[in-house]
Amino acid sequence: MNKRSNGQTRRSALRDRTWLSRLIFFGSLGCVTALAIALTQKPVPQVSAQAPQAPTSSQLFKLPTATSISQYRPLVSESDRLIAQATPDTQRTEPQPAELNSPNPTEKPPEAKGRNPISRYIVQFNRSPIIGNRFRLEGLYAESQFGFTRPRQWEVKSAKAKIRYQHSPALIPDKSNLVVRVNDTSIGSVPLNLKNAQAGVAEFNIPLNLLQDENQISIVAQQVNSSTCSNPDDQTLWSEVLSDSEIVFDYTVKPIDLDFSRYPFPFFDQYGLDSNRMSYLMPTQMSESWLTALSRFHTHYGRVAEFRPLETLLINDLKKFQWNDRIVILGTPDEQPALKTMKLPYKMANNRFVDGNNVPLPDTVGVVMLATLNNGELPALVVSGNGTEGVTKAAQFLIQPVNRQIGAGNAILVNDLADAPSPAPRAWSHYLPDKDSFQLAELTGLDNKPFKDKTVKGTSAAPVQVHFRALPDDRFMRGSTMNLKYSYSAQVNPRLSNVSVRIDGVGIGSRKLDSDRGGQNETLTVDLPANLIKPNSIIDVDFDLYPQDASQCGYSNDQQLWGTVHSTSSFNLRREHSVELPDLKLLTTGFPLAAPQDLSNTAIVVPDAPTTTDLMTLLKFSERMGRLTNAQSVKMDVFKAGSLPEGIRKDRNIVAIGTRDRFPVQQAFETGSFQLMDVFGRGLGQDRIQTLPDASGVIKSVMSPWNPDRVLIALSGQTENGLKQIQDILSKDNWFYQLKNDTVLINANPQSTSSFDNNAYQLQFLDQAERRRIENVSPLSKARRFLEDQWFFLPLGIITAALILYGVAQLFLKRVAR
Repeated sequence: MNKRSNGQTRRSALRDRTWLSRLIFFGSLGCVTALAIALTQKPVPQVSAQAPQAPTSSQLFKLPTATSISQYRPLVSESDRLIAQATPDTQRTEPQPAELNSPNPTEKPPEAKGRNPISRYIVQFNRSPIIGNRFRLEGLYAESQFGFTRPRQWEVKSAKAKIRYQHSPALIPDKSNLVVRVNDTSIGSVPLNLKNAQAGVAEFNIPLNLLQDENQISIVAQQVNSSTCSNPDDQTLWSEVLSDSEIVFDYTVKPIDLDFSRYPFPFFDQYGLDSNRMSYLMPTQMSESWLTALSRFHTHYGRVAEFRPLETLLINDLKKFQWNDRIVILGTPDEQPALKTMKLPYKMANNRFVDGNNVPLPDTVGVVMLATLNNGELPALVVSGNGTEGVTKAAQFLIQPVNRQIGAGNAILVNDLADAPSPAPRAWSHYLPDKDSFQLAELTGLDNKPFKDKTVKGTSAAPVQVHFRALPDDRFMRGSTMNLKYSYSAQVNPRLSNVSVRIDGVGIGSRKLDSDRGGQNETLTVDLPANLIKPNSIIDVDFDLYPQDASQCGYSNDQQLWGTVHSTSSFNLRREHSVELPDLKLLTTGFPLAAPQDLSNTAIVVPDAPTTTDLMTLLKFSERMGRLTNAQSVKMDVFKAGSLPEGIRKDRNIVAIGTRDRFPVQQAFETGSFQLMDVFGRGLGQDRIQTLPDASGVIKSVMSPWNPDRVLIALSGQTENGLKQIQDILSKDNWFYQLKNDTVLINANPQSTSSFDNNAYQLQFLDQAERRRIENVSPLSKARRFLEDQWFFLPLGIITAALILYGVAQLFLKRVAR
């Protein structure tokens, strides 16, 4: 046994020594081979600097040496040095205000001790469209809010609220007061003790630590007109905050380090109190790629602006500017020679951008840079590249949010850029989902944020509001319902309290709150009338809450009452996709150009040699499309009249811009509806006239002659004055949302001095174009709609069917008789 074990041990040791010898041999052989290769390998020759090899767009480039960060030092207008009034001062017709002691009254902004002067800005309440000319508070306890922002470049030194108010003479001064809050923190109160509806003034200092980027000032009125019990519905319980009340800021402007991590600031400040102002530098030559990049880029700024005002300019040089200008230089160095005169992070050699090794960048690489002009007083955004493909890529980088969010620093090379996929044609943000059953959480409130459970309090609680925007091609049928989920507090009076639902102010259902112990997750099912649901509809859920014990009335007796609308409320819709075109009313929603929302089914055509007026019309139209859409990209293309591809002509909706003599798509005025003709001629059907002068603008929509499912929209006029009027219509909401029918003639009122005036323009609407129904419905739906539209055929059909059945019955009876 031991001999066998010893033999196995010796054999195992022998195998181990054999493997070790082999391992040492092969390891030595590998080392000798590697050494021989290293000694015999020839060095790789260096590439000549005069003829560098063009790198591919996917490789990384040598960055330039570190430079100082561009710092933007905002200017303040001369008028702002003293006072910057938000709205023009109008003559006051109210009674003279009573004199009240106000803390720390100031007539002038405090003097600055340093270089940076202290400026004053006044925000008047009448800037808000919600307030208008009246800010009325009614009931025992009434509260209203006014929102305001703080610009990002401000360093606020002091702030105060100056409230001018009136109230009912029936109020008891000892029990009635006006409380002012900023961001839910009280900053003071004043008793309502004025006589004979006299106007009073009260000033409240706003602590600086309360101010944020977005702020809300609340005016709370506690109103009592009886020493024993005040009726909440008494019409004498009222107070009014006058519309010329104001918030006064004393501030200095801060220098700003330009960085793409903060883009689009400072070119667009969403918290700014003035209109943001974009100035585009004109190129030496306007190629289609430059026009497309310009249109897409400004569409992007329309989306950024949303409802905020935006001024747009086209400039020819970098010499004369205003204090609030933001400069955008778009194009290659050949198109924008001014780039050579600017101090930029990336240098130029032979009119081409070069990297840190002085090697020219490829034409496919985009260059995006931040710089300043006038010694840092104006910011400039450079969207460029050595080739048109690079410029397009650079612009698209800033347009697409997914790509833009990774930007940083003051210079970016865009090597590779993924193309954002187009959304579905019916995937519209802030509109109804493209499905028939969904919850309230999938809709948005008036703040355009997803709806969450919302609670309101008190007898005079404001309604809970939510957008209920139908898609433009939705056609609703009977049977659509809303299942409202709601809760309410205890101590409500079941006899008087109820919850109601309205669409655009029209009541569609209500139910009383029938338990004085409160309710949890109760359901109210209401029918949604098909004729009330529109692309701009709003649903209101209103709680009328009254206390159970009516003898204990007043503030302390109704604020414990509350009602909640739950986001789990659901909708079941019955609808089909059917729409008649052309219709300019649909253009106010963006349809059909905005289907899909990235505008990939839309092309704009301009004259071969577009003028500044043509370009400004292009910018205003692009801005409006940006305000109406929301997507991850912009894919709208711009073509010149002589190079519009046949495939684009057939596949896309076309928007043509230009005066009649240079109009790029003459087919728009060759139909039987309204026509613009030579020598200031106009035609409508068989009528022909000549006008002198003709400064009117024309917006016309017809079905595309190349595709029966697309539209052709004309923005034209006999002169450039007509195009300027179209620009005002496109940029002003109060005019744009009046568009309807297939043609609108725009005539300016020469006596009006402002396009904001309600009488600035006279719009004449024509409805002459032949309409076509675009739909995706079943044959049964088509038959039902035919009977609804042509109902007079129904009696005739019934009589005809009865006669046919009678004839068949007679033939059958004769055959049976035989």
